[in-house]
Amino acid sequence: MTRLGISRHYVLAAGGTGGHMIPAHALAEELRLRGHHVALITDERGARIPGLFENVPVHVLPAGRLSGGPIGWMKALKNIVAGRAMASRMYETFRPSAVIGFGGYPALPALLAARKDDIPTLVHEQNAVLGRVNRLMASRVDAIATSYPQIDRLPAKQKGKVHLVGNPVRDEVLALREQPYPALSEDGIFRVLVIGGSQGATILSDVVPDGLAMLPEHFRRRLQVTQQCRPEDIEQVRAKYAAHGIPADLATYFADVPQRLAWSHLVIARAGASSIAELTAAGRPAILIPLPTATDNHQVANTREMVKAGGARMILQSKFTAVELAKQMQKLGIEPEALSNAAERAKSVGKPNATRDLADLVERIGRDPASDALSADEMVLRPIPQGAYA
Repeated sequence: MTRLGISRHYVLAAGGTGGHMIPAHALAEELRLRGHHVALITDERGARIPGLFENVPVHVLPAGRLSGGPIGWMKALKNIVAGRAMASRMYETFRPSAVIGFGGYPALPALLAARKDDIPTLVHEQNAVLGRVNRLMASRVDAIATSYPQIDRLPAKQKGKVHLVGNPVRDEVLALREQPYPALSEDGIFRVLVIGGSQGATILSDVVPDGLAMLPEHFRRRLQVTQQCRPEDIEQVRAKYAAHGIPADLATYFADVPQRLAWSHLVIARAGASSIAELTAAGRPAILIPLPTATDNHQVANTREMVKAGGARMILQSKFTAVELAKQMQKLGIEPEALSNAAERAKSVGKPNATRDLADLVERIGRDPASDALSADEMVLRPIPQGAYA
C-alpha cells in the first residue's frame, strides 16, 4: 500500500556514472517499497552498472554532450531531439506522474520531453555546485532537490524551488550511523581507509604511503591501512608500505566498502558527493583531496560543510604532499578524543533521511494519475517503442 493510497508511475533519468546512478537507485527502491512503478532512463554506461535497477525497466536514450565546438554541438542537438522524441513515446505508454532527473546528459531529453508533455519534473543535485544539465533545466522544473545548504551556480530566481533533502546512500552505510565510533586507545590499532573512486587515484598512491611513514614512531607503529589502488600502481604501493613497515591491505576494488568503513578511524579520500554523503551518514572523520579536474571545481565546494563542522580537513591536490599529509594526520589523529569528536562533527551534517525525504518530495509534486493511469498489467501488454529499451 502506498502512502498516497494509489500506485503511481515515476521515471528516473540519470547519466551513467555512480554519482548519478546510486542516488537514483536508492530513490527507485524507496518508491517501489511504497507500491509505485518505476522506470529508468540512462545511457549505455548506466545500463551496464551491475547491481542497480535489476528489477526496473531500463531505457537507453541517445544523449549528446554539449562540447566539441560547433560540430559537437550540432551532433549533441540531434541526439537530444531524438532522445526527447523517444522519451515522449515512452511516456505515452508508461504515463508517469513525474519525471526526476539526477544529472548527466541522458537526463536532458527525458526532462525536456516531460515539460513538453506537461508532466511534473524535479531534479536532484548531488554536488554543492549545480551541474550543467540541472542548470539548463532549473527554470523549467517544478522543484530542485539539493544535498547541501549552499549550492553554487544556482540561479537566484530559482531559489524558491529548492528543497534540501541530502544525497541518498546505501542502507549498509546508513546502518553504521547507529553503531558507535570504533574504540581507539592511545596505544590501540589506528585503522586508515584510503579510497579514491572506483579505480583509486594515483595521487593517493604516490603520497599516502610516504606521508604515513613520516608520522612519529609511536603513531606509525599503530597504523593498519586499507587502500584502493589503480592496477598499475598497486605493486609500487605494496613495496612502499613494506619498506616503511606499515601493514597494508591493498586492492583495486573493494566490494565491501561499508564493512571497511565500519571499523575505520580515519578516511583519506576524494571529495565526490557520494563519498561525502557516506562519510557524514556513517560519522567518519576524513582528510579530503578534491579532484582538481572536477567540473566547476565542485569537489572543493563539496567539502565546505563537512570541513566547517570540524569533521574533515581538506587539502588541495597542488598542496597534497607527504609532509602536509603527516601534519594533518597528527592534528586529527594524535588524540583519541579529538578523533572521536571529529567523527561526531562529521555525523552532525549527515542527512540520514535523504531517501525518504526525496521520495516524499517526489510524491508531492507528482500528478494524480487516478483518472488516466494504466494498470501494471496494461503497462506490460503495451510494448515500449522499438529502440528505446535496453
